[in-house]
Amino acid sequence: MKYILITLLVGAAVAVIVELRRALRTYLKFRGKRLVSCPETHKPAAVRVAAGKAALEVTVGNHQLSLSECSRWPEREACGQECLAQIQEAPKACLVWTIINRWYQGQKCVYCHKPFGEIHWHDHPPALLDSERRTVEWDKIPAEKLQEVLGTHWPVCWNCHMAETFRHEHPELVVDRSESPLRMSILK
Repeated sequence: MKYILITLLVGAAVAVIVELRRALRTYLKFRGKRLVSCPETHKPAAVRVAAGKAALEVTVGNHQLSLSECSRWPEREACGQECLAQIQEAPKACLVWTIINRWYQGQKCVYCHKPFGEIHWHDHPPALLDSERRTVEWDKIPAEKLQEVLGTHWPVCWNCHMAETFRHEHPELVVDRSESPLRMSILK
């Protein structure tokens, strides 16, 4: 009797672990901000899947995705969420981080010309240079405008972004001994 009870407990524990792993995989697969084409307007929309809810539902056998955020809400919150099909079809491809990673791959900083390697998102995120020669971190740009901005801005590494931000915020503390050919080519 004791062995049967232990066997049942071990079996139950294994089943719980399997379900927890499935829930975790689902959560990791669907977390994060994504960029989709709104089926109604055919324009970019920034959305978030209710990843926690999806993870919970997968454990009870109900695997239906829903959005927790959309850049078109609250005005269009009652939409049919047809954009979820795009996310289910290619969950990684529509992640904002994936889009940004792809864009920076193979590019060089417009200031120092250092090629972008692995991007360190949490401690040294890259930035963008706008037409007014100001640098801005990419995560300050609304996701639904991201594709448009990536077509009009230039890549800037973290170090140059920090230097240029300091230059713009504290011009009284910056001394330009001579304009380097590198900086002159950017400012033209």
